[in-house]
Amino acid sequence: MFYLVCYDIVSDYRRNKVSQLLEGYGMRVQRSVFECVLSDSQYKLIVQEIRRRIDPKSDQVRLYPLSLRERQNVNIIGLKPEFTVDDSAYIA
Repeated sequence: MFYLVCYDIVSDYRRNKVSQLLEGYGMRVQRSVFECVLSDSQYKLIVQEIRRRIDPKSDQVRLYPLSLRERQNVNIIGLKPEFTVDDSAYIA
């Protein structure tokens, strides 16, 4: 499944930890936004790891599942990325 992952994390330290985690699973499309293709087990693992890295009283991470139909309707205004992340991509 394709996910749009975005976060608002107060601490630089915690933000860097979450960013490093997400870089292993997807592509950064904006400073605090990643596009990731995750299996069910990867999704469960990444949620668990994010919970360990944030302070739930001051930080927020959102994982939005996007179907192929919804992804095809994404409207990018401005600089277009030189890459795409799709369900056939495998990121180790």
